[in-house]
This record gives sequence, structure tokens and C-alpha cells, in this order.
Amino acid sequence: MIEDVLTEKLLSEINEEHFSSSLDTPMREGAFNLNDTQKIKIIAEHFKQIMHTLGLDLTDDSLKDTPLRVAKMYVKEAFSGLNPANKPQAALFDNKYQYNEMLVEKNITLYSYCEHHFVPIIGKVHVAYISSNNKVIGLSKINRIVEYFAKRPQVQERLTNQIANELKMALNSEHVAVVIDAVHLCVSSRGIKDTNSTTITSYYSGKFQEEKLKMEFLALIK
Repeated sequence: MIEDVLTEKLLSEINEEHFSSSLDTPMREGAFNLNDTQKIKIIAEHFKQIMHTLGLDLTDDSLKDTPLRVAKMYVKEAFSGLNPANKPQAALFDNKYQYNEMLVEKNITLYSYCEHHFVPIIGKVHVAYISSNNKVIGLSKINRIVEYFAKRPQVQERLTNQIANELKMALNSEHVAVVIDAVHLCVSSRGIKDTNSTTITSYYSGKFQEEKLKMEFLALIK
């Protein structure tokens, strides 16, 4: 009995940690067999049961439509990045100006959800790249790539790597840097309830692994 309690406590502590088991978001087989309408219907029914179990009165005017609202939000907004059909197409353009220095887009707004507690991760993403094939990417496409991978249950480490790898593939360039600075509400609104800390993750590849260029990038986003 004591051993069972200790094991349960240890597992609980391990599950509190923010670790990522894979670069790819874990998905089950048949994840895309249902369309959005079917998913919304099923999620709404399950969320209705959650609210009922919590003791809420679902006949109340303020609550009766909440299950459907939550289901639509999950499928169409908060977790729309789980559906590969929503992946943005990253159009490239000729680098007509022959700009061969780093291009930085900073303070990209980040809204995601922690996959351990399904509460928000809110912060900023800073991205830089150097064109290596005389091609550049539209600035808004960088934002859309960030948004696509953010709109799914996440851990920040995986999100950082997913954004970086997608940019490398889209640009056909190894010279990419990504920094994320975010607040995790699973830390600030529950558990330890630390409202002052933020989490910073980074990814550097190609020329950005050189100390001089890395420091220049970090100075620009400071």
C-alpha cells in the first residue's frame, strides 16, 4: 500500500515536468477519420458531461450553450493546428534586392495550450533567417507558421523545434534561429502559482551557431 502511494506520488511529480517525447505532436491512428462537424458534436457532448459532473446547471441561460461553444473553439480555433489541412503554404519570392544578411521578425504573438493541463501558454516568438538559395519568404507566412504549430496542445520545447524545422524546409536554408519567451498558466494559475517567471527556449542552426551572429540576433530581439 505504501509503495503504491509513493509510486503514484512519483508519477504525479514526473507528469508535472514539461518534457517532450517527440518532435512530432503525438497523434493516434485514425486521427483524421472524423470531419470537423462530427468532432464538434462529440466534444460538445463530452464537455456537457464534464460540466454536469462538476455540478453546473446546464438549463441556465448562461451555461446551456457552453458545451457547443467550447467544442467549436477547440476544433476551429484553439487546436486547429492538429489538422494538416490547415497548414499554411509558404510561398517564396526571389531575393531581388540581394539581401544576404539576417532577417528578423520579432515579437510574434504566441497563444498555445499546455498539453499537460490544457491551459494557455502566452508569449512572444522571435525568428531570424538568412537566405541561402536567393529566395525569401513573405513576412506574414512566418506568423502563420508560428500560429499553425501553436494551435495544438504543446510543450514549448517541441513548439520551438517545430517552428524552426518548418522554416528550414520552407526556405531550403539551414540558417534559422528561433527564440520563444512565454508564460505558462499551468505554472502561474495553478500548482506553484508563480506569476513572475517566464520560460525561454531557443533553436540555432547553420550560421546562427556562430557566436557573433547569435549575439547579434539576441541583441536585436532584446
